[in-house]
Amino acid sequence: MSELKGRKLVLGVTGGVAAYKAAELVRLLGKAGADVHVVLTEGGARFVTAVTFQALSGNRVWTDLWDPRMDNNMAHIDLTRDADAILIAPATADVMAKLTHGLADDLLTTLCLARDCPLLVAPAMNRQMWEHPATKRNAAQLIADGVTLFGPAAGEQACGEVGLGRMLEPEALCEALIGFFQPRVLAGRRVVMTAGPTFEAIDPVRGITNSSSGKMAYGLARACVQAGAEVVLVSGPVSLPMPAGARRVSVRSALEMREAVFAALPGADVFIGVAAVADYRPAASAEHKIKKSGAELSITLTPNPDILADVAGLPNPPFCVGFAAESRNLDEYAEGKRKAKKLPLIVGNLVQDGLGGDDNLVVLYDDAGRHPLPKAAKPELARAIVAHLAGLLPKV
Repeated sequence: MSELKGRKLVLGVTGGVAAYKAAELVRLLGKAGADVHVVLTEGGARFVTAVTFQALSGNRVWTDLWDPRMDNNMAHIDLTRDADAILIAPATADVMAKLTHGLADDLLTTLCLARDCPLLVAPAMNRQMWEHPATKRNAAQLIADGVTLFGPAAGEQACGEVGLGRMLEPEALCEALIGFFQPRVLAGRRVVMTAGPTFEAIDPVRGITNSSSGKMAYGLARACVQAGAEVVLVSGPVSLPMPAGARRVSVRSALEMREAVFAALPGADVFIGVAAVADYRPAASAEHKIKKSGAELSITLTPNPDILADVAGLPNPPFCVGFAAESRNLDEYAEGKRKAKKLPLIVGNLVQDGLGGDDNLVVLYDDAGRHPLPKAAKPELARAIVAHLAGLLPKV
């Protein structure tokens, strides 16, 4: 993964117990391709040493406003001159108060005051500290000043209490940072999506399903969130982590999926039907396990609803995007499906080019024609699809 390749990030680590998470964050940011420079406050160094951060980042760690290692002795200015962002994680109540009032009594706060790049803050503190009116005022003022807050999260805290104030986990912070640098082409939009296979029960332990890993849909959900959309993901049974910021509705059968989609649809600007919905289901599902007898078994199948066609056929439908996974004649079948269902956009691919894998090769079909995308990893393809989709939406 190289989604932060070429990005220089300054990571401020302040004096909270969540500083231990910053070590893993440095590792994840480096794995994503970022060049990470850690600024460690005196308080932060009481929890994790500079040696740890230097080993993980591969860069010298900065701790002193008067550090002589820079030729002009101005680390407080030069460190951020070519940085893409400063992220403070953890950000204590104390450092948030200093940032709010423009105090600059150490290297990190001076850097923040003298910066030319965005400032991102991940609060981390006891729940009473977070809920204190002074902290609330400071957080509101930071946001008004253009600072981005990531979190905090709710949960169990080091003090043993439970509530808001936990720093986001390193994985969530890394995702938030990747998303921060993405164009917000879907800002203000609401997207409803389907994902994965459906499972049509024959009896309590057997069923009919389609082959689908859900990777493309989950990648698209992540890309939509990072593009600024509110995302509801109606998902069949898959074993994938939920994209941060999306809301998942779990279903099994096609009928459950249709019901969940229509429940989520009011107010949606976009509907994306990625799920591999079973075309048929057993007309009747046995209450108990069917015992093996050696005799032939016949199962009567009945058609499932076509969820995408039903949504596209509404009197005032959202912008509908379909997917067509074919084994041959992609142009003919995908474009035929698009026209039959009156879809403004369909994404077609041959199953042999990426079904279940991490990479894929897709072609986009819309009213303007055929738009092939280069073969790429599914997260990269998802962003390209979202960019194309956003360009087709009516302006708001």
